[in-house]
Parts: sequence; C-alpha cells; structure tokens
Amino acid sequence: MKPIRAFNSIAAPLRGRNIDTDQIIPDRFLKMNRQAPGGYGHFLFHDLSHLNDDCLRDDFVLNSPVFQSATILVAEQNFGCGSSREGAVYAFVDRGFQAIIAPSFGDIFFSNCLKNGLLPIQLPEDVVAGLLDNAQRSNAGLSVTIDLENQMVAWTVGNGTLENHTFPIDPFWRECLLKGVDEIELTQSYMQQVEQFEIKHFRKNPWLCAQ
Repeated sequence: MKPIRAFNSIAAPLRGRNIDTDQIIPDRFLKMNRQAPGGYGHFLFHDLSHLNDDCLRDDFVLNSPVFQSATILVAEQNFGCGSSREGAVYAFVDRGFQAIIAPSFGDIFFSNCLKNGLLPIQLPEDVVAGLLDNAQRSNAGLSVTIDLENQMVAWTVGNGTLENHTFPIDPFWRECLLKGVDEIELTQSYMQQVEQFEIKHFRKNPWLCAQ
C-alpha cells in the first residue's frame, strides 16, 4: 500500500443514498484478472456509468473530463452498503482513488477501505451536503485538501471562504495508512519491542517458558 499523508485533488461529487457494493462493481466482474493493466478500476461503477458495454453515459460524474483525474469521491449516506465484496474497494484503489468522504458507510466496506489503503472519511451530513453542492457548481472542479496526519479536510467555497473540518479515525488505522502498511506489517515493525518485552517477561516469570 502507498502511504497517505497530505494531498489534494479535485473532488468528484456522486449523488445517491445507499449506493451498494454491487453498484460499485457488479458481481460479474469479480472473476476478471485483477493483475491485468488497470485492474478492477475499469469496472468501477460500470452499470451506472455505461448505457451498454460500449457506450458511456454523458451524465455520469466520472465520465466528465473535469472529474476523470479525481482521487477523492464525495458521496451520500450509507455508502458501500450491501454485500461484503472486497472487490468494491479494489475498484477504487485500482482507479487511483485515495479517499471517500461521506456522512456514513456500510460497516464492512469501511473496514475493507482501511485494510486496503483507501481512506474513508466521515463528516456530518450537512457538511457533506455543502461539499457536494460546491463540487457540482465548480466548473473547473473543486480542489479538496486532506491531511491525514492532522485529521483535517479543507476546501474553499465559491465566495472565497475556507472550510476546514476535522474527521475521526482509529489511531491504529491512522498509523497503518500513514506508513502504508497493513495490520501484519505494522505489527512486524514493532518486533524489536515485542522481543524485548518477551525477554523481560520470561525473566520475571521463568515458569512460563519451562520445557
């Protein structure tokens, strides 16, 4: 995984509550070879973004030239609900997304994001609604800055006012994302401390390691 610290990107606004994992990546694409160039990124929102396999919908947000390079998605309530397919997160990662901002997420999708280097950010519903509106109104795209180390999200609205919001994240997952490692790799990075603890612990309690 790539470390996430501070970055900025055009934010792509996606309307619709309860967008589920089947809408994010339809089940039929999960058998495709993820090792192929572009991975699952080609299938992200396939049925929402296509009229048919060969024809894109002009009105779908990620088909707009303004948002094709976006690495931040802004969504509505209960994003990523439905089945627990990890491929939904793979599709975002393979497309180049680094973060999703929403008022709420499906629990399993939220967990899968953290485990795969995709930052899920929960902000209050009214804040996200304002961000969606501003992102849609901006002809050139609204630039959003995310600072994971300080747990901040910032953007400038149309009248020039800077909006700055903090977001919660579990300290363990914050460290994983900052370092670009998963749970096992993070644990392994503390092996020296673990071994030192074991030495002291077994010296104090020698019967625990008796053969």
